[in-house]
Amino acid sequence: MQKGKIYRISGPVVVAEGIKANMYDVVFVGNEELMGEVTQIKGDKVIIQVYEDTTGLKPGEPVITYNEPLMVELGPGILKSIYDGIQRPLSVLQEMQGDFIKRGAKVNALPRDIKWDFKPLVKVGDYVKGGDIIGEVKETETITHRILVPPGVEGKIKEIKKGKFTVEEVIGVLDNGYELKLMHKWPIRKPRPYIKKLPPEVPLLTGMRILDALFPLAKGGTAAIPGPFGSGKTVTQQSLAKYSDAQVIVYVGCGERGNEMTEVLVEFPELIDPNTSKPLMERTVLIANTSNMPVAAREASVYTGITIAEYYRDQGYDVALMADSTSRWAEAMREISSRLEEMPGEEGYPARLASKLAEFYERAGRVVTLSDEIGSVTVIGAVSPPGGDFSEPVTQNTLRIVKVFWALDAKLASRKHFPAINWLQSYSLYKETLLDWFKEQAGENWDDLINKAMTLLQEEEKLQEIVQLVGSDALPESEQVKLEIAKMVREFFLQQNAFDEVDAYSSVDKTKKLLEIILWFNEQAENLLKKGARAKDIISIKSKNKIIEIRYDKDYAKKIKEVKEAIEEEIKEVEKKLNI
Repeated sequence: MQKGKIYRISGPVVVAEGIKANMYDVVFVGNEELMGEVTQIKGDKVIIQVYEDTTGLKPGEPVITYNEPLMVELGPGILKSIYDGIQRPLSVLQEMQGDFIKRGAKVNALPRDIKWDFKPLVKVGDYVKGGDIIGEVKETETITHRILVPPGVEGKIKEIKKGKFTVEEVIGVLDNGYELKLMHKWPIRKPRPYIKKLPPEVPLLTGMRILDALFPLAKGGTAAIPGPFGSGKTVTQQSLAKYSDAQVIVYVGCGERGNEMTEVLVEFPELIDPNTSKPLMERTVLIANTSNMPVAAREASVYTGITIAEYYRDQGYDVALMADSTSRWAEAMREISSRLEEMPGEEGYPARLASKLAEFYERAGRVVTLSDEIGSVTVIGAVSPPGGDFSEPVTQNTLRIVKVFWALDAKLASRKHFPAINWLQSYSLYKETLLDWFKEQAGENWDDLINKAMTLLQEEEKLQEIVQLVGSDALPESEQVKLEIAKMVREFFLQQNAFDEVDAYSSVDKTKKLLEIILWFNEQAENLLKKGARAKDIISIKSKNKIIEIRYDKDYAKKIKEVKEAIEEEIKEVEKKLNI
């Protein structure tokens, strides 16, 4: 332990003297021992960003460091927890201090009073190394927690116990004297090691048709959801948390408004996991850091989240990390940077903004873990550009890094088209690598269906410009039909009701069959036009509107057959009426 004193204070930035520290060491500042982190070292002065409100601190107050970086506690008890940005459990703080957290509050991240039932998977004499799984604990009803040897530790098992233990009790000893426990600590800014990174060849299925079909995301991939206020970022992320085939969810509310974060904290514990019918919180960790909390803790919160995600990845799980929003994280970096008197970059953001964002997103990936398991961390970052301006620095730098861009559109949201993802602005760079998987699971014609749907939507956009000038009646018959089919793709296929029990999740098979019947109707319409039918005759076929009912039917295969037969009957009537 080293002790110094405060030299100068500027908001969350404190300058200390009389201590020798390393970059990112944790420091306790003032009489109340407010937690902070070393961000700069200038000669004999150490610059610290404090994670709490510094009001009332005075020069001369003590500064203590133990020369350790900020670490998170990793072990059973993480799931179902709601933490702040530096892994303090909010429920425990509320019990201790009420609804308002006092400064300098210190509390263990993992409960020390719970005894976990540990079942060893190794025996005396076995050689183990960092990352190996030595036993299991049933953490929740849906997740089995695999106890790992901390990275960098190795040796032969000298002693291993079975039974109920707290996270601090010794469960085993190595021949070199190292004591194994249910938990270990890890520095948040240091990526956890793995053997190798795998190519992105397996999709993270979301159950949202527009995402799975048009803009798929790979397991271990990176995605950005930029969108203005009210465009449905939170609902989209909740749907991803609920229905994606990730086994563990880490949700980081980074600098969001208090009422929005409250909504998440209230709604998430009530969500039911459709796969297990158990509460979704059984496999979820929430990290809450609202906009009125200190900026330094906001900057740390995303690292806390990604370290927890990597820990569950190392156990062989597929993890999805939702960061909402990286814009607020960047604003925290901008505020700290200005107080550190660093040279500002574009719009006042620090010049290192791009490298910081890349450093965060690069920790995603599907990997072979140290224990030869396959696990993944998929990072989905929400971006909140001011006024929906996608040309601002955070959005642009994020787009250079991520491979999937889901652009939320306020105009679509105002038209009640949800999810409000703009199909002309969005893209996915994983389409080619995931194509083999989709062809194998959904059929060889998957790519053709998607391309035809996208072509229709792109052509509709061009035709809409003409329609606004001269009206749809001035268009050729074939173009009028094309507009109608594109409308069907938009309203029957792309739209999805996140609050409907059946429509909220669409399997790959259902997604494909729904698109197939729309494009099948398109073929029938083209054939009728060739035979001399008018556009109004085709548009007036009422049974085509029954395609939307397929979305809400659990037995969708039977419904598709019924709808197809009804459309065929009406087509025959049109042909009979026109004598064709």
